[in-house]
Amino acid sequence: YPSEFLMQKITEDNQIPVHLHVSVSLQYVAGLKGNALVEFFHGNIAEVENEELRHLMWSSVLFYKTPNVEVMACVLLSTKAIYFLLDDSFIHADEHQSDFWNKENSDCDNSSFHLSCCFVLKLNDLQSVNVGLFDQYFRITGHSADHIVTCLTRDSYNTHTFIQQLMAVLSLLARTPSPEPVDKDFYSEFGSKNTGKMENYELIHSSRVKFIYPNEEEIGDLAFLVAEKMDGLTNLQSLNILLYVLAFQVNHVEGSAQNTSSLQPKTLILTSSDLFLFDEDYISYPLPEFAKEPPKRDKYQLVDGRRIRDLDRVLMGYQTYPQALTFVFDDVQNQDLMQNLTLDHFGE
Repeated sequence: YPSEFLMQKITEDNQIPVHLHVSVSLQYVAGLKGNALVEFFHGNIAEVENEELRHLMWSSVLFYKTPNVEVMACVLLSTKAIYFLLDDSFIHADEHQSDFWNKENSDCDNSSFHLSCCFVLKLNDLQSVNVGLFDQYFRITGHSADHIVTCLTRDSYNTHTFIQQLMAVLSLLARTPSPEPVDKDFYSEFGSKNTGKMENYELIHSSRVKFIYPNEEEIGDLAFLVAEKMDGLTNLQSLNILLYVLAFQVNHVEGSAQNTSSLQPKTLILTSSDLFLFDEDYISYPLPEFAKEPPKRDKYQLVDGRRIRDLDRVLMGYQTYPQALTFVFDDVQNQDLMQNLTLDHFGE
């Protein structure tokens, strides 16, 4: 251990997405290759001597306790735990986290010393993994609110690879199997007999960890919600969601020395007639078993919606992935062009 193929794969995966900024400490980690990376893992992160590093991924993450703070993390999967190596800036991002994060070492004034905090979720504590729509993200759930993390990969390939690696590692865990149900038919396994409503598709792994995938009803619910936002202008039957993608909305910061821009996480939904931007809650739904009350905000909150027929042009950037798109819409919000002439545009 480790094999040459694994070393090469981990080295290739150790790249920070170009559009996201991270602290110096995480840049140091991203600069490590091959043996140096494995030695760094065993010397600084691993909790047990005989655990093996199996997978590395860079992803934005959200914690259940701090649902509004998205932070960049280096996610390391070993045979014992999942480690989230986080930006030190995350500790200072929200003052209400003092009970969640241990701040003992976070007051280092020495600028040459860069701290990263590491959040550890042991595989034995893992209860379920919820995969988001179109594999754009996944949520890992442990036994308490402190142990719920969503990885916003924004990439179906990265999600799929991580899930495959996680399943492989969980197969190594020795757990007593769950008792088999007495009569195992389709309806008792996938549906609720009381309501007649199909539940989300569940795969129960041999380690007793549930892998929960969205079913077709989730798309139906989303289509209904989108139709509602369109004020019933369209027939729900004819409304098709063509694209669902987690993206960033670019807000240019005015008056700064450099032409900087801030990235606001958004869910983009394209239908056959409209383009929508939503603020989505990626961490609170579906409700964890211990939740005593529903989340403070809805899963989807409409930010902007425009008709495709008002789309004037689409500007494409020439940089490599991720691609920047600018949608230019006509400013005319009302079809009746003569309406505004009643206003006195020519007075003082």
